[in-house]
Amino acid sequence: MKNFILKSISFVFHPLIMPLLGTLFYFSKTPRYIPEPIMKAKIFSIVILTIILPILLFFLLKTINKVNSIYLKSTRERLIPLFINCIIIFLILLRVLPPTELIELYYFFLGILCSTFICFILAVFKIKASIHMIAAAGFFMFAINIGVYYHININGTIALMMVILGAIATSRLHLKAHTNQELILGIFTGFTPQLILLNYWL
Repeated sequence: MKNFILKSISFVFHPLIMPLLGTLFYFSKTPRYIPEPIMKAKIFSIVILTIILPILLFFLLKTINKVNSIYLKSTRERLIPLFINCIIIFLILLRVLPPTELIELYYFFLGILCSTFICFILAVFKIKASIHMIAAAGFFMFAINIGVYYHININGTIALMMVILGAIATSRLHLKAHTNQELILGIFTGFTPQLILLNYWL
């Protein structure tokens, strides 16, 4: 039962869903008026580009034996998916979230791009960082940024995210997917770009 729960945590909080969670969190907390059709269009585009497209590309890469599992366990497996993800995030910044429209989300995704690129560079040098922790820590820092920016109380969200971060870390350790050092490296790779970029839109 314990093994099932910890595996489920890794699956439910897969890195692919974090950009969508960050987007939904932003739309639920921002006091700015954003027409509903625009919100739906942005959410739909992000679902297609950050979840559905990567999944389809994963099956393509698996078919041609470039990856073995969706968790990308080796640094060699990570290179192509991370590079493709960099391109996808860049296209989102270019077409879906230009800085003139939703600056907070623009910098959130710019932070995601920076974290993904850092993870790619680490993989080139055969250094493994937890992508789960990168994604979760990036969302966690973005949530804090939104709370600071709009002066709203998100203590409940912060507490929940800390529990989730702990659960993800426990899950990855239990499954022997990462070492403590790889988890810590993932956390720093995820939240540092979000923290640095806060200076540009706060």
